[in-house]
Amino acid sequence: MRTLTKMMAVSAVTALALTGCGRADEGSTDTGSGGESAAAGFPADSTIGVSLPQKTSENWVLAEQLFKDGLSEAGFKADVQFANGGVGEQQNQLQSMVTKGAKVVVVGAIDGSQLGTQLKAAKDSGATVIAYDRLLLNTDAVDYYVAYDNFKVGELQGQALLDGMKAKKPNGPYNIELFAGSPDDANAKVFFDGAMKVLQPKIDDGTLKVVSGQTQFTQAVTQGWKAENAQKRMDTLMSGSYSSTPIDGVLSPNDTLARAIMTSVKAAGKPLPVVTGQDSEVESVKSIMAGEQYSTINKDTRNLVKATIDMVKALQKGEKPTVNDTEQYDNGVKVVPANLLEPVIVTKENAKEAYANDPTLSKLTQ
Repeated sequence: MRTLTKMMAVSAVTALALTGCGRADEGSTDTGSGGESAAAGFPADSTIGVSLPQKTSENWVLAEQLFKDGLSEAGFKADVQFANGGVGEQQNQLQSMVTKGAKVVVVGAIDGSQLGTQLKAAKDSGATVIAYDRLLLNTDAVDYYVAYDNFKVGELQGQALLDGMKAKKPNGPYNIELFAGSPDDANAKVFFDGAMKVLQPKIDDGTLKVVSGQTQFTQAVTQGWKAENAQKRMDTLMSGSYSSTPIDGVLSPNDTLARAIMTSVKAAGKPLPVVTGQDSEVESVKSIMAGEQYSTINKDTRNLVKATIDMVKALQKGEKPTVNDTEQYDNGVKVVPANLLEPVIVTKENAKEAYANDPTLSKLTQ
């Protein structure tokens, strides 16, 4: 059985091909085997627990309301909570959901490796556990995983960095720096590994130079996904490595950190480099349209929540939810059947098309 890191590298090969704004869940009928059997069904007005992490980005805030509305419209009792107080609070919330008799528990984990006891309690109570956006690690008490293809996200970010720099300066070499997400988020290294699959060959052949020398995930992490932590590190990099050296690009794993990185570069009095992102946050889409941030990733939260609620509906009927990947997501104990949706890279050039169906972001691309 493959480790998570090796397995995620293979996911780039086996995941569905990127096709414009298409989503992996559209028209999918492959339920796979996955070693899991569907629940026997449960009453249509049952409680469904949704435990979300801290409100560190717009997509989590949006998910809260989407889950509340979507589950209620489907007839369920929605128990949606944020764990802004940290892992301990999330553990308590999950235990409370079990006590309330939740038939399905959806978990967007702060730290997917620290919820084993609570997840086991959920399974022992007869609930189905769905990992949402972030894989739950080192436990067999998880039934399904629904997310965008996060290794593909990293690949798209790495390629966008190369494309953006080449558009500004046709010939290298290019001076770059690397940022990663929070080390307690299972997705952070997956994003980083996907990007490095694209960037490492260019580092090896001299096309790219990481001037600080900080090329390892552990050197690039941003604790808590906090903007202030990214800005502080970028301030240090600018003063230590770029006082008299131009910087051409920065790999940023999300939009919040991208804006913090650009704030640091501006404060240093340097021209903005090519900066990547993720999540299609309003301020970053505005920045892209203004020609500042180069790219983001569109992972429409509406589609991800809908796919999750569709899983819940199937379980309520005693049916097996749709999955399209039964091999890649080894969490250290088991391979978790997954429904992967397709991420879309967005730059100024394709923003209007990418956000055409988004009632908020489409207004920013006119």
